Formats: sequence, C-alpha cells, structure tokens
Amino acid sequence: MIRIAHLVDDTGAGGVTRYLDFLAADPVMARRMTHRIVPVSRTRPAATAIKADLIVSHLTVTWRGLPGLMALRARHAGTPIVHVEHSYCAGFVAANVRARRRFHTLLRTAYALFDRVVAVSEAQAEWLRLRGLVSDAALSVIPPCVELKAFHALPAPEGCRTIGAIGRFDRQKGFDLLIRAFRALPEPTLVLRMIGDGEERARLEALAEGDPRIRFEGFASDPVAAMAGCDAVAMPSRWEPYGLVALEARAAGRRLLVSGADGLADHVGYGATPVQGGTVEAWTEALQAVRRGEAEVTFGAVADGGRQCRSGWDALVSTTLGAVSEPDVLPGALPA
Repeated sequence: MIRIAHLVDDTGAGGVTRYLDFLAADPVMARRMTHRIVPVSRTRPAATAIKADLIVSHLTVTWRGLPGLMALRARHAGTPIVHVEHSYCAGFVAANVRARRRFHTLLRTAYALFDRVVAVSEAQAEWLRLRGLVSDAALSVIPPCVELKAFHALPAPEGCRTIGAIGRFDRQKGFDLLIRAFRALPEPTLVLRMIGDGEERARLEALAEGDPRIRFEGFASDPVAAMAGCDAVAMPSRWEPYGLVALEARAAGRRLLVSGADGLADHVGYGATPVQGGTVEAWTEALQAVRRGEAEVTFGAVADGGRQCRSGWDALVSTTLGAVSEPDVLPGALPA
C-alpha cells in the first residue's frame, strides 16, 4: 500500500480540505494508496516528522515560506515531493502582482524543489507553461473533486427564479459585480442568495442595501442544501484556479454562469455559460438570459466526478514512484 502524506497549512472548511477528505475516503483509491492529511506550519513544514512514500505539498508558496520548503526538501531528500498549486494563476497575477518578474522568480525557485508540480486545471497548466514556471516533463494536471452523489440526487429546478452566489466573500469572487448586475433586473420576484462569509461582507451588504431580493445567508455548513435552493449559480470570479462550486453546480444540473477566468474556462467545455466582457452590463444581460431560459443546461454525464481525479493520482504515483498502475476500471466518468 502506497502511503501519501498531504501537507496543509490551513485546515478550515474550504475547498482544499473537502478535496483532501474526498481523497482520504474514496474506496477506489484506497485499494492501492492511503491519503493522510498532515497539518504543518507554512514557514516550517520540515518541523513535523513525516513518514510516507510520497509527500504532497498543498502549501501556499511565499518568499517567507521558501526557506521552509528548502528545509523540507533537504530533510526528505530520498522521498519524492509533489506540489499542488491551489493559489496562483494568470488572473491572480493580473489582479494582484505588480513586481511580476520577482514573483515568477519565486515560483520558479519554489517549484524547482519538487519532483512534480500539479495544476488543478488545464488553463492554469497553460499559464505555468507559457511563463516557463514548470517544464512539461515536471507538470501534471489533476482536476480536484469532492463527493458529488448528493448533488446528483437533487431534483431539477422548475424555472429559474433564484440565483446562487456561493463562496468566500472576497474581492476574488467578483460578487460586487454580480450584485450591481442583479439590481438592474426589474423582476420583483427574483432572488439572489449570497451564501458565504468573509471580509467583504459589509461592503457587499452596502451594495445590496435597499433591494429586498438580495439575501445574505452566511456560511453554509451543508453545501448540498445550499445548492438545492438555487435554480442557477453565478461565478463572476476575477481569478479562479479551478472552482469546485462550478463542479458541484454541474453535478446538480444547475444553470451555471462563469466569468471564464482561469480554471473556470475548463467548465465551459462541459456546458457552463461564459459571460464575455466582465462588465455589469454583460452580467445583467447574462442573468436575464438565464431568467428567460435561454441558457439551457447542457452538461454531459458528470457521474461521480471522480474518474479524472482518480486516474490523475494513479498516473502521478506511477510517474513519481515508478509504480505499475492497475488497469483503468474505475467506475464513473467525467465527459471527455
């Protein structure tokens, strides 16, 4: 049995934690590997004793944390170490980084410490290639997954009167743009459910003030129940390496509007509707089209959503450890 240790510096109830819970609990992958979650310090990951055949970093790369990654590499010189990039993408750099040459130097230096780097979307992988941050030989693409069976079981919505905005209230998510676009819609019975919390909440509530159709519902401990109350989902993110909410919306058969930024572009190939331009006017028009039923759900069979994820980890283990994989007989499939 192959032992895999996943290093995390944040154990909050976010997408990375749910993804790792899926890996640890999945019975198909458990036939050949065990996934153990190991909380570590972002700046001193080598301080924690790790016994594994493969170490996987889910840490955020920073200049402050770079010496810690070097120490991790030195302490485990004989163990393959892989990094999964959850944080950075082209949209992140465009929106947040001024000293881009310096930032790219940080990433190249950090990524060189790992045997492989895993991108969470094809769009993110293309950015890594174009910027010369990772060589093709050292790059893998594994879309993350969570347990989707309960999302599949949700009944299809009748009509489209409730729009869901699900996620952390942060500038990244573009919910300020969505609120402005929604307020331009005239229908009094439409509802915008703001499901989440974060430092942008007060600002978003101020933008929504005076419109009783916009409801702030707080953090949802049950993402399935949150999705059940939405007829459509809007994701106007300014940057998004992948977007698990998009995968969940697809599994639930909800109409899905996305900005197309970074990894959200991957979901367009599976039926999500891209909103071109990223302006308030463009989002108002897209919301109107959803309301009129013009943005139909055309998703292929998402099945359990795990096959690409499982096969990706199987290939990664084979590449880094030289293991011989079992034949691909994994149940369920995402559309090719």
